[in-house]
Amino acid sequence: MAPAVTPAGAASGQPPLLRPGDRVTVVSPAGPVSADLLDAGTTWLRKWGLDVRLDPNVLDIHPTLPYLAGHDADRARSFEQAWLDPSVDGVLCARGGYGSLRMVDLVDWTAVTAHRKVFVGSSDTTALHERFWQHGTPTWFGPMIATRAFVEDTTARERLHRALFTGVPSYTGVGMAPGTARGVAVGGNLSLLVDPPPDGAILLLEDVNEEPYRLDRMLTGLLRSGWFAPVAGLVLGSWTGCGDASAVLADRLGGLGVPIVADAGFGHCDGQLTVPLGVPVEIDGATGAVTVGG
Repeated sequence: MAPAVTPAGAASGQPPLLRPGDRVTVVSPAGPVSADLLDAGTTWLRKWGLDVRLDPNVLDIHPTLPYLAGHDADRARSFEQAWLDPSVDGVLCARGGYGSLRMVDLVDWTAVTAHRKVFVGSSDTTALHERFWQHGTPTWFGPMIATRAFVEDTTARERLHRALFTGVPSYTGVGMAPGTARGVAVGGNLSLLVDPPPDGAILLLEDVNEEPYRLDRMLTGLLRSGWFAPVAGLVLGSWTGCGDASAVLADRLGGLGVPIVADAGFGHCDGQLTVPLGVPVEIDGATGAVTVGG
């Protein structure tokens, strides 16, 4: 089994990468998982040449809160044990839903982030990405293994494969507010963000199934608290099921006076991109270019 590309991948401005033969473990840190989608998703991972392991609790359902994939402590322990297993090169989330916020503080993040491995998740697992970048550990924000976004979306699946095995040197959106900025990429799902970003960060935002007034409420609350003050630039992904979000995004974010790239193609959308977090990026708010690393 070839080792994951860890320090070298991070040093080159990418999260760790995988090679055929690497071992990955699929975990469920949030909502319950469809056995059929899990089976279909892991079949694709094996076609990629990966040695796939399933966490023993991956199909658990909480006995009284059926929107959770088992008890909080069990989900945290499963994630931690998978990460700390020296034979495992990557930990891949089965799905989002809800639950990562409930277990994130039960994880020993000092022990976890002492090791560089591949981590893939999105949506609800934004809570886990947040802890990773706080500890300087880069991750991949992309489709999860036991979801239709991976199993049925050929483009999204191929983009994840390319990211995990070769990296993402750049991606492009639409210029929304001019200027250039450089900083560490952080963020994810708007409704899951809690802790403020680090100074000079490039903040990535997306969400799904939130009416414009709800986006307004979330953004206004963060603005009133000064949450956006450290941000050097913004990259906006998809807003599927959010109606026409463009007006509220321009109204709430345009006054920050930082470069903004919109429609960058990550998040809950067809053909979603897999993008890196916790690594340096440079954005051009006029051209919509996002350059990774450097």
